[in-house]
Amino acid sequence: MEHIGSLILMVISEILILGLAIFLKKEKKSQLKTAFNFLLLCLFIWTFGSILQIVFQNTNISPFFWEKIAVFGVSLSPIAFLLVGIVFAKTKVEIKKYHLALLIIPIISIILTMTNEYHHLFFEHYSINMNEVVTGSYYNIYSLYTYAIYGIGIFYFMKYSIRNSGFFSKQSLLIILGTIIPLLVNFLGAIGIIKMTMYMTPISFSFVAFFYAIAIFKFKFISITPIAMQNIVDRMSDSFVVINENNNITDFNKTFTDTFKISPNKVRNTNIISLLKQDIKFEDDLTNIEEAITKARTTSEIIYFNQEFKIGKQYFSIEISNISSKKDYLGTLILFKDVTQHIEDMQTIKNNQDMLMERERLASLGQLIGGIAHNLKTPIMSIAGASEGLSDLIKEYEISVGDAEVTVEDHHEIAKDMKEWISKIRNYTEYMSDVITAVKGQAVTLSGEQAVSFNLDELVKRVDILMKHELKNALINLNIKMEINPNIELKGNINSLVQVINNMVSNAIQAYHGKTNEQIDLIVSKADNNIIISIVDHAGGLPKEVEGKLFKEMITTKGKNGTGLGLFMSYSNIRAHFNGNITYETEKGEGTTFHIILPMQ
Repeated sequence: MEHIGSLILMVISEILILGLAIFLKKEKKSQLKTAFNFLLLCLFIWTFGSILQIVFQNTNISPFFWEKIAVFGVSLSPIAFLLVGIVFAKTKVEIKKYHLALLIIPIISIILTMTNEYHHLFFEHYSINMNEVVTGSYYNIYSLYTYAIYGIGIFYFMKYSIRNSGFFSKQSLLIILGTIIPLLVNFLGAIGIIKMTMYMTPISFSFVAFFYAIAIFKFKFISITPIAMQNIVDRMSDSFVVINENNNITDFNKTFTDTFKISPNKVRNTNIISLLKQDIKFEDDLTNIEEAITKARTTSEIIYFNQEFKIGKQYFSIEISNISSKKDYLGTLILFKDVTQHIEDMQTIKNNQDMLMERERLASLGQLIGGIAHNLKTPIMSIAGASEGLSDLIKEYEISVGDAEVTVEDHHEIAKDMKEWISKIRNYTEYMSDVITAVKGQAVTLSGEQAVSFNLDELVKRVDILMKHELKNALINLNIKMEINPNIELKGNINSLVQVINNMVSNAIQAYHGKTNEQIDLIVSKADNNIIISIVDHAGGLPKEVEGKLFKEMITTKGKNGTGLGLFMSYSNIRAHFNGNITYETEKGEGTTFHIILPMQ
C-alpha cells in the first residue's frame, strides 16, 4: 500500500486527538473546554478524511470523495482555533448573531467542495500530490480567509500572553507552535516550495496534538484562565509581585508599576530586594522581608508576613505567602497593601481623642477653679473676721494695761478669747490646705501616675471638698455613708480615683436635669475582698439604647453638651490603676447606681 508511512503518522495523530478528548472529560465544564473540544473534533474529521483516502486509494472511489468528508474539519478548524484564542483571552465570550457571519466562508467552502464537479470553483483538478493540484477561482478567497482567521487567533494568544507574562506564556506558546507548524507546511506546499502530498498537512497535526498534550497535561492549559486573570489582577487596588526561587520577579500587576511609578521593563526578572532598595527606595530595614521570603520558599506551609513600611508619604502593609501545587513550590506572592489612608484615619482619631481628653481636662479644671473660689472664700472671710476679732482684743488689752480696775481674771478672759480666735484660724488654714492639696492633685490627674497609700476617709474628704461647690449650685444634697472602717487603706493613684468618683457624682447631678432638693448617695462598703464605692441617684434610670454601650464606647445622654469620654475614661482608669471594675444597676422610673469595685491589697 502506498503512503503507508503517512497512514501510520495520521493514525497516531488521531489516537492523540482522541486521547486528549477523553482526558478533557475529567476537566471541569467551561467555555474554554467546549471550544477546545470543537477544535479537536475539526482536527479529527480532517485527519479521518485523509486516512480514508489512503485506505481506499486502490478502489474505484475517487480520493476527492473522501475530501468531501475532510472539508468539514478543514473549513471549520480556523473558526475553532479563533474561538479557543478569544476564550483563552477573555475567559468567557457571549456569542452574538453577527458572530455567525464568520461561518459564511466555511459554509460556502463546504458547499462548493461537495458540488465541485459541477463548477470547479474550488478545484479544477484535484490530486493527492499538491504540485499537481489546479485550484479554482474560489480557492484563493478560501485560502486568504483561512490564513486570516488563523492569524487573528494567533494574535489573541500572542497579545494576551505577552500581557500576562511579558513574553509567551508556556501554555499559549505551545498552542501557537502547534498551530504554526501545519500552517507553515501547508503554505509551503501550496506555493510549490516543497513537494508533498495532501497528507502532509494532517500529518503535521500530529505535532498539534503533541504540543497541545504538553500544554494540557503539564501546564494545565484547560484548568486555568491566565489572560483573563491578568485583566482581573490589573484592576486590583493592591499591588503584587510573584518571585521565583532566586527572588527574581516573574509576574506583577499594573497596580504595582502605577503605585511605585516604575517602568515594567525594570520590574521583570529583577531581584525583589534590589528593586525595593534601589528603585522603589523603601525607607525601612528589609531584613524581615528577606527572612519571610526565605521561609516561604523552604516550607510547604503558607506563611503570612505583615509589617508597615513607609515610602515617601505612603504607608504599605506587606503580606508574603508561598504558591504551591501538590506540595511543589511554584513561587512566592508578595502583596503590597496601601494603608496610608488607614494610618491617616488612625492619626485623626488619635488627635480627636487627644482633643476630647484635653476638653474634658479643661472642663474639669474649670470645675476645680469654680470649686476653689467657693471653697476658699468662706475660710478666707472667716480668717478675716477672726483677724478683726483679734485686733479688737489687742486694742482692749492695750487699754487695760495699767488700769487698776482690770483684774487678773479679766486678763485671763482676754487671753482665752484670743486663743479661741487663733484656734478658728488654725482650723480654717488646715481646711484651706486640704482644698489646695485636693485641687493640686486633680489638676495633674491626667499626667500624673503616682501610686500612693491612702485611706478611705482621705478619699471621701477630697470628694466632699471638690464637689461641694457644684452640689451647692445645683441645690443637690450628697449623703456620704461610710459602712466600713474609714481607716482602711488602699494603694493607687488617689487623684485618678477622686476624678472618677467626681465624674460620677457630676453625672448624677446632671441626671436630675435642674431639679433641686434631690439626693445623691455616696456609699462605701465591703463585699468579699473588695471595697465597693456606690454612687446612687434617683433620677429615673438610663435609656435602653445607652445601657448596652456603657464602658464599651464613648456615649452620652447629654446630647451636644457631652462627649461620653468621662465615663469611658473612668472605666479605663479603674481597670488600669486599680485592677478593678465598674458595674451599674438601673431601673426605669427609679434611678441608677454605679459601683466602683476595688480589690483590697
